[in-house]
Amino acid sequence: VQLQASGGGLVQAGGSLRLSCAASGRAFSRNNMGWFRQALGKEREFVGAVDWSGFSTRYANSVKGRFTISRDNAKNTMYLQMNSLKPEDTALYYCAAGSFTTVQIGPSSYDYWGQGTLVTVSS
Repeated sequence: VQLQASGGGLVQAGGSLRLSCAASGRAFSRNNMGWFRQALGKEREFVGAVDWSGFSTRYANSVKGRFTISRDNAKNTMYLQMNSLKPEDTALYYCAAGSFTTVQIGPSSYDYWGQGTLVTVSS
């Protein structure tokens, strides 16, 4: 089982990026998925999560209104559209999948983790 996060890069403040998380080895169409991030010298923090259907989502207050999570179960892939990026969004972004069908915000609710993709926002 593998989660592959991609789409990170360098972007100016106010710009946009779209991260992808492709799952392989098994289907996650009935599982909760989420995004977390870790900035240099800081602890990992919750960014957003989605339930198995894609209709229910939750976001951290810091990204609400700017980030959008979606998923395509047919492609076994989750996305994170990030708009109006700020320098404080700079971090290594991880995708994760769990064993629940509902939205989960705690990292302990996730069993599988991707390797992370780096997002750098310049001011």
